[in-house]
Amino acid sequence: MRFLVTDHDFPDVALEREVVERAGHELSVAQCRTEDDVIGAARGCAGALVQYAPMNARVFAALPELRIVSRFGAGFDTVNVKDAKEHGVWVANSPDYGVGEVAAHALGMAIGLVRHIPWFNRDVHAGRWDYNSTGPVRRLSGLTLGILGVGRIGKRMAAFAKPLFGRVIGCDPYVDARDFPDGVERVSRERLFPQADVLSLHVPLTDETRHGVDASALAAMKRGSYLVNTARGPVVDVPALLAALDSGQIEAAALDVLPKEPPVGDDPVLRHPRLLLTPHAAFYSTEGEKELRTKAAMNLVEWARTGKPTYVVSEGR
Repeated sequence: MRFLVTDHDFPDVALEREVVERAGHELSVAQCRTEDDVIGAARGCAGALVQYAPMNARVFAALPELRIVSRFGAGFDTVNVKDAKEHGVWVANSPDYGVGEVAAHALGMAIGLVRHIPWFNRDVHAGRWDYNSTGPVRRLSGLTLGILGVGRIGKRMAAFAKPLFGRVIGCDPYVDARDFPDGVERVSRERLFPQADVLSLHVPLTDETRHGVDASALAAMKRGSYLVNTARGPVVDVPALLAALDSGQIEAAALDVLPKEPPVGDDPVLRHPRLLLTPHAAFYSTEGEKELRTKAAMNLVEWARTGKPTYVVSEGR
């Protein structure tokens, strides 16, 4: 069978090629940005490895031979799952490759904000050597960490954070009470936002979560609280967040993901002094990247061998 890497930002695809060709299949590589790019590159391909390229009804209709889409990553918002179902296309992902990395990154960001580490660093480089130059610093053990989304990563975040924070609360209506982590108090969304001193986001991007952290949600938080997002950029209404930072409603925020990546030119996120940014790097470790890429490619190989990918998001036919 012939498979296609529609797009990627890895140095090469040698790892994916080894997985696919070892199983006796062929792998083509493109750097698609548009639907037309995908349609042109994927003709004759039974499956696609996708990073950011759009996969939707128009693509599926133009490529009836395409039977499976496997995404690099846990999220699959670049793939229209409803359209895939209607066209009988399997959708797969790599849901468990970087759980520890993302949770550690989120915790590092949270601690960095509370301890003022980015701003101490800025001040020292500017010639200011003063432990009080950034204002009062609060004790972690006196703060409540709130976790929105208590799936694999949210659970790991809770495990990392429990020894450090005074209280950990979580909200996830899709996790059964029996699966909620020990030591994490289950609360409603209405209680999560007002009670969290630090709020860490670990939800997928869906119609429900898009701009779920908007002006009203931010207004419901404690004045002077902190926000961390390592989930998906559009979960946070960034203009509303910038306004909340300007007003002091939110003391500081850390974003690993943005609605538009990378930010360019005069994007306000690049200028705000109380905003810590990393380049969609929370998933990354050398080991984690290898696991991600291997599992995404193995979805195609397993589908070809058994008729079903390892990590099923949506069944095809």
